[in-house]
Amino acid sequence: MEFGVLGPIMARDTGHRVLALRGPRHKAVLGRLIAARGRVVPLGTLISDLWPVAPEGPAAAVRTFVADLRRALEPDRRPRSPATLLVTEGPGYALRTGPDTVDAWRFEDAVDHAAKARPAQVIDRLQEALAWWRGPAYADLPDDVWAQAERARLGELRLQAVERLAEARLSLGQPAAAVAELDGHTVRHPWRENAWRLLALALYQDGRQADALVVLRRARSLLAEQFGLDPGPELAVLEGDILRHEQRVTAAGAVAGQVWASATAAYDRAIGAGARSRLESAVGLLRGLAVTGGTGLEAAREHRLAAIEAAERLGDPELAARVIGAYDVPAIWSRADDPAEAARTVAAARRALAALPAGVSDALRARLLATIALESRGQRDASAHQAAVDGVRLARDLADPGLLVFTLNGMFMQSFGHCGLAAQRDAIGAEILDVAGRHGLATYTVLGHLIRIQSCSALGDLTTAGNHADAADSLAQHHDLALVGVFTGWFRALRLAATGAEPGAAEAAYREAATLLDGAGMAGVSDGLLAVALLCLRLEHGLPAGDLSGWGPYEPWARPHLLIGRGDGAGARAALRALPEPRADQFQEVLWSLAGRAAVQLGDRRLAARTYAALLPAAGEIAGAQTGMFSFGPVTGRLEALRAAPG
Repeated sequence: MEFGVLGPIMARDTGHRVLALRGPRHKAVLGRLIAARGRVVPLGTLISDLWPVAPEGPAAAVRTFVADLRRALEPDRRPRSPATLLVTEGPGYALRTGPDTVDAWRFEDAVDHAAKARPAQVIDRLQEALAWWRGPAYADLPDDVWAQAERARLGELRLQAVERLAEARLSLGQPAAAVAELDGHTVRHPWRENAWRLLALALYQDGRQADALVVLRRARSLLAEQFGLDPGPELAVLEGDILRHEQRVTAAGAVAGQVWASATAAYDRAIGAGARSRLESAVGLLRGLAVTGGTGLEAAREHRLAAIEAAERLGDPELAARVIGAYDVPAIWSRADDPAEAARTVAAARRALAALPAGVSDALRARLLATIALESRGQRDASAHQAAVDGVRLARDLADPGLLVFTLNGMFMQSFGHCGLAAQRDAIGAEILDVAGRHGLATYTVLGHLIRIQSCSALGDLTTAGNHADAADSLAQHHDLALVGVFTGWFRALRLAATGAEPGAAEAAYREAATLLDGAGMAGVSDGLLAVALLCLRLEHGLPAGDLSGWGPYEPWARPHLLIGRGDGAGARAALRALPEPRADQFQEVLWSLAGRAAVQLGDRRLAARTYAALLPAAGEIAGAQTGMFSFGPVTGRLEALRAAPG
């Protein structure tokens, strides 16, 4: 039995059916007992709480309400047998139910836990807890004095939870998400000085310094004019800090601008417009541009290809090789944002490798091999896999840490040849972390953490994955690596869904994570991701797919389930027969799992056998979690269903 008071008072049975509780006084009795949190409420207290002026025979009326409630809550209890849920004890009544069965009790425990937890745990816990609210607490008892007190107490805890959630987001470098939550919060509760402080701080951390100062001034004005309050010292201190820091930043920015202008002018004077070294210098700029995300990433890809083509036209294989191999930007996703561009880069790297004269350094060859391995991501290409192996071998012999992590990144991209290689990828991530950490290679240290988020999630170790997410966020904030938050934000949505959140809360978390991809410039990641994540979530909970859309390249695997949901068995079987082989990427386990689930439902024994063989190496892993972004349950359970499929 479950009870809810965070909104209208309600009770649900073990089948999640809402029970009919008859009249408002029945709900009032149940609500009053819930508010007592298991303690006995004397009959006299119940009477005085139910009626400002008691009617005739109030004790008999209360006993009638209790009897009706008992029939609703324990319909299978035998006549004259003692109640076990709503019990009579001494002079009154008590509700004997578990601490996890009442939404308000769970909420109080979550807020208490959040006060002592780490920021990443706070976000997951409070997001879930805030989703339990369906309106004001005890909403159907607006005039009962005791309910007003409980409503005020729980409402205050709710406000504290919103602000604690914002604090956790700020500590993990998620100011934009904090702004979105706090903006409406301050409008609805303008007397909460801490909320104004957090909103200003979030705006400031998001690079919106002017907006932060406007918020602080608005807060000061509202507190004085509407409530007759003088702002506390924290608001004044924050405003002063922002103003002083802005003065320093403005001065430093002016100096940086002068340095940039002087350096580029000197470069233009010293290095002629037609000098070949300009191409190599340009690639150095593009590396920094790529990690900014959005238009920066897209521009970096476009100009990189232009630089490669220009180098090739000069007819110097070594120059072309240096230009191609200099773009050692860490890569975490195994589907290219622009496949045609990636293919052209691979072709250029192969031409350069073939044209290099004898005696050229092995370091240059290793860079070309790593480029081939990286840009051939998602393909089952034996030559690309061999390029990764050869690149790592050369890098180890040369004892160059920067080159080694670059080639290991290529090996990571070639570690999706079949399902079930999460442990191998975890070892690659651990080595990248070790080498990059010892040699101060910040972007590759972040890459190592991101790889381990994916691999540990796939192996079911969400605690370790969460530790790597926290570390990646910290480094990203320190080094201005904007794209990292996309992957850590999605991981936290995965963890929320995988640790028992209600489907509605999990779906909201996935949708919020999807906003992090807006304008990120990563089409290979974003295309179809949200739709597949929501489909898997709904199927796991036995819910219909609904009106999901935007499948991108994953539409063939979604179609059978959509058709099954519409009752079109023939169409679903035809869609199954047309399924292609999944690519060699982070999605292959979940796509095979989707195919296998449909095959079992439709009795397609042939596809069930193929799916079983493909998924068997991944036994013990979590389908979908190889992405580090969502999950579709243990592969072992899918294998058992496939093995038992009739046919």
